[in-house]
Amino acid sequence: MTITDAVALIARRLDAAGIADPRREARILLAAALGTDAAGLLATTEVDEAKFARLLARRETREPMAYILGRREFWGLTFAVSPATLIPRPDSETLIEAAIASFPARNAVSRILDLGTGTGCLLLAALTEFPDSFGVGVDLSPDAATLAAGNASALGLGGRAAFLAGDWATAIRGQFDLILSNPPYIRAADLDGLMPEVQGFEPARALDGGADGLTAYRAILPSLSGLLDAQGVAVLELGGGQGHNLADLAATHGFHVRIERDLAGHDRAAILARHK
Repeated sequence: MTITDAVALIARRLDAAGIADPRREARILLAAALGTDAAGLLATTEVDEAKFARLLARRETREPMAYILGRREFWGLTFAVSPATLIPRPDSETLIEAAIASFPARNAVSRILDLGTGTGCLLLAALTEFPDSFGVGVDLSPDAATLAAGNASALGLGGRAAFLAGDWATAIRGQFDLILSNPPYIRAADLDGLMPEVQGFEPARALDGGADGLTAYRAILPSLSGLLDAQGVAVLELGGGQGHNLADLAATHGFHVRIERDLAGHDRAAILARHK
C-alpha cells in the first residue's frame, strides 16, 4: 500500500483505540517500523502492512509510544526507557530549571544526588548544566539503575556519574550540594483514574504515593539533613495540592520550602533549604 494509505489506516485504528492526535502518532509509528525518520518517510512511496502490524498492535493496547520506540527526549537529551522506569515527562524539567535558579554560579555545585533515578534523566540533565559536578543516582530497581548507567555512557557522562540499587538514601553517605528526586506521589485512590498508558504499563512502585501521596517524602526527608550540605538545596517533584502538606512535613525536619509551578501552572517542584 502507499505511505498515504498506511498513515490513514494506522490513524483510523489508533483513533478507534482512543489515542489522541492519531495522525501524528501514525507517522511516528510508521517511521519507527521502517527504521527511518520523518524525512525518510516522505521519501518512501510503498510499504507492506506486515512491516508495521506488530508495532501498531502494541500501540492499540495503549502501550506508551516511548516504550515502543525505546526512547524519550528530556532536556534536549535522548534517554533509553524501559518498563522498569517511568517515562521522562516535560513537566519534570521544572526541577532542572529550579536547580539552575538555585545556583546562579554553576561551579558552586560539585556533588549531586538523585533519589529514585529511573532513567537517570534528572541527574544527567543536571550534570550537563553543572559542568564541575559528579552525580550519584539511586533506584530500588537494579534494572533501572543499569538502564540509567547506560544512558550516562551514551550521553558521554559515564565518567561523571555512578548508579546503584538501594532503598532511597539508606546506602548513601556523604554530603551533596544538590539533591533531586521525583518520588511516587500519586494518591493510592487516584491510581485507577490514570491514563491507560500509565496505569497499565508504567511501574506501579514509581507511582503509588500511599493514602495521601506523601509516603515517599516521609521516607526521604529524615535522610536529607545528613546528606544536604549546609548551603545545599533539595528539589523534589510533587503533585497538585500537596505543597502545603509537604511544606509542613519538611518544616519538622528543619527545612523551609518554596514551590515552583510548571508551564501548565501546576505545583511541580518543591525547593527545600535549611532554615537559616
